[in-house]
Amino acid sequence: MNNVITLFKRELRAYFATPLAYVFIVIFLVLSGIFTFYLGNFYERNQADLDSFFIFHPWLYLFLIPAIAMRVWADERKSGTIELLLTLPVTMWQAVLAKYLAAWCFVAIALALTFPMWLTVNYLGSPDNGIILAAYLGSLLMAGGYLAIGVCVSAFTKSQVIAFIIGLTLCFLFTMSGFPLVLDFFRGWLPGGVVDAVASLSVLSHFQAISRGVLNLRDVAYFLAMIVAWLYACAIVIDMKKAD
Repeated sequence: MNNVITLFKRELRAYFATPLAYVFIVIFLVLSGIFTFYLGNFYERNQADLDSFFIFHPWLYLFLIPAIAMRVWADERKSGTIELLLTLPVTMWQAVLAKYLAAWCFVAIALALTFPMWLTVNYLGSPDNGIILAAYLGSLLMAGGYLAIGVCVSAFTKSQVIAFIIGLTLCFLFTMSGFPLVLDFFRGWLPGGVVDAVASLSVLSHFQAISRGVLNLRDVAYFLAMIVAWLYACAIVIDMKKAD
């Protein structure tokens, strides 16, 4: 764990060593505010909750998370520092886990900086803070799932642009898999069990369940399994690239 913590601190510091981190945080906060107060009709709804804030998170993350993830491994491969990293006294899993946790922690910091919205809704009314806390947890888990996909894709290529496009596409597919339009398309030529399996892969449906304040073990397990599976795939890809 000492190796993971050391590498985690190194990676997290690297985010804030460039203006990129601050630009991302500002964009995230500004867009969150626009979506909540203008597109989400926060005041017009006249309800003390943050539904108008969380409802846009899947679509906000769809573009912002792949933008973070695209550089995690692609940048290492392009600069040639991946060979140096893998010669350090760390295992493959330690490197993958440390870099992923640093990126996830960075996203968590950006999400935590939206706390004034939570304070605002408490000032204006008496919201159910348990539901809001659950929604924050669901949002963080969803971001972690998208991030794991993006990190894995980043390990495939040296091009950050390609990593971004493929990562965004995969995240979009996982988001849209639960939509009726998509399920109706599959129902025409696939068995009902397969259609149900496709629906169960929807990030959106699991996030919406948690954001309603229902912390179902199935929904939490879905995101954790998603993260582990994609990180495992990432380790395999890096190992294959190392062999090359």
